[in-house]
Amino acid sequence: MELVSEEFLKDAVELLVRLVESAGALVIFVGAAIAFVRFLDAAVRHRHQPHRFVAVRLGLGRYLALGLEFQLASDVLRTAVAPTLREIGELAAVAAIRTALNYFLGKEIKEEQEQLADERRSSTARSVSPP
Repeated sequence: MELVSEEFLKDAVELLVRLVESAGALVIFVGAAIAFVRFLDAAVRHRHQPHRFVAVRLGLGRYLALGLEFQLASDVLRTAVAPTLREIGELAAVAAIRTALNYFLGKEIKEEQEQLADERRSSTARSVSPP
C-alpha cells in the first residue's frame, strides 16, 4: 500500500525545485543590485581608490557563488524522484559546469581578497613610515 503516490511526490518536488530556483535567482538579483549601488558609489565618490572596485567585485562574487549553490540544489532536487538516465546525465553535466564556475569564482574571490589585504598593508605602511 502506497502512502504517497508517485505523482503527488513529483508535484511536491517540482514545487520545491521552483522555490529553490527562485531563491537562487533572488540571491543573485539582490547581489547584483547591491553591487550596482556600491559600484555607483565607488565610481562617483571614490573613483581614485581602485580597491573600492575590487571590494564591489568581491561582494558580487559571493552572491553569485551562493546563488549558484541554490541552483545546483534545485537541479539535485529535480532528479530526486524516479530520475531517468538522461536526467542523471544532464544533472552530472550541469553539476560539473556549476561546480567549475563556483571553484573558479571562489579562487578569484580569494585572490582578490589577498590583493586587497596587500594593498591595505602597503597603504598602512606608507602612512605610518616617516617621509
